[in-house]
Amino acid sequence: MSAQQAPELLQEYKTRVIPALREKHTYKNIQEVPKVIKVVVNSCVGAGSDYKEALEIAKSEIALITGQKPVTTLSKKSIANFKLRKGQAIGAKVTLRGRIMYEFLQRLIKMALPRIRDFRGVSPKAFDGHGNYTLGVTDQAIFPEVELDKIKRNLGFDITIVTTARTNAEAKSLLTELGMPFSDKTRQQARKPAAEESAPETEKAAD
Repeated sequence: MSAQQAPELLQEYKTRVIPALREKHTYKNIQEVPKVIKVVVNSCVGAGSDYKEALEIAKSEIALITGQKPVTTLSKKSIANFKLRKGQAIGAKVTLRGRIMYEFLQRLIKMALPRIRDFRGVSPKAFDGHGNYTLGVTDQAIFPEVELDKIKRNLGFDITIVTTARTNAEAKSLLTELGMPFSDKTRQQARKPAAEESAPETEKAAD
C-alpha cells in the first residue's frame, strides 16, 4: 500500500514557504526556519445550570471540526460568585500535531475564515511575544463540516497556533506565507488594485 499523501498545506510549506522565509529573513540554516509544531483548540462552557449539556455539545463539535477527540478541562480553583468548584469540568480542549494539524489549518485558512460574514481579516496583534498566535472564533458554523440545521447552540473557542518562531515578526511571516489573512494585509490588497489602475495614466503622461 502506498504511503498516504501529505496534506496540501504541508507540501506548500516545504516547497514554497521555507524558501520564501529563508530569503526574507536570511536564515543560513534550514533548521532556523520557523514552523508550526502544534495547534490547540480550546472551548470553555462555564458553570451555568446547563453546563453538562453544553460540555457534551462542545466536545462533540470540536471533535467534528478537528477530527480528533478532545479532553475535558477542569477548573483550577473554586469561585463562589460563579458557583464554580475546583476540579469541575468547564470545557474541552484538543491538541493537534502532524498531519491532522496541517489538515485543520488548511480548512481554517482556506475554507472557514473566508466564510465569516463581512470578513476583513484576522487581527495581526494577537501574538504573545514568543512566536505563538491565538485566534478567537465565535461560531462553529464557519467550518464546512458543521451542518447548520444540527447546531444546538453556538460554540465559541480559541485556536492557538504554536510555532518555533523567536519573535512576533517571524511568526507573522510564517503564518502569512501559509495564507493566514491578516487584516493589515487585507487592507493593503484592497488598496493595490486602485494604485495599479492609475499606473497606465502616469506612464502615458510621462511619455
